[in-house]
Amino acid sequence: MPDSGLCWRWRPRRSAQPLRAGIGNSRAFYDGPIILSGSIAKGEQILAAQAMGADLAYMGTRFIATHEANADPAYKQMLVDTSADDIVYSNLFTGVHGNYLKPSIVNAGMDPNDLPEGDKSSMKFGSGGSSKSKAWRDIWGFGALAKVWAALAR
Repeated sequence: MPDSGLCWRWRPRRSAQPLRAGIGNSRAFYDGPIILSGSIAKGEQILAAQAMGADLAYMGTRFIATHEANADPAYKQMLVDTSADDIVYSNLFTGVHGNYLKPSIVNAGMDPNDLPEGDKSSMKFGSGGSSKSKAWRDIWGFGALAKVWAALAR
């Protein structure tokens, strides 16, 4: 087993190249495990990741919206209520581009359609402006889910 892996993070609204080509091209210089993450919430998406050449798929948001997760109930519900149209891709909040939920940005008192660019050199992981809201605590990441599930079948 190799002691390293290569992780591809797919960002649906920012992909400059087809994901399949990116994973395939990686095999030209890397023969270890390739992990695909980003917008994976169902079994068929894991199967698609494998079909594209990934060895593993990583689901994160899918488990935030479980009864067992210690996440804010409003965040769990927002994950269910939003769709891909509610994604805001911004580097304002941390200095690094990420997908955030438009309603959480509005709730923090900002206009999601008029966000300034963040400063990558500062990397404060704070509000990205005069707001007291913080990334991940108040300004939430994106997921596409149909309902809040239990992590384990009972």
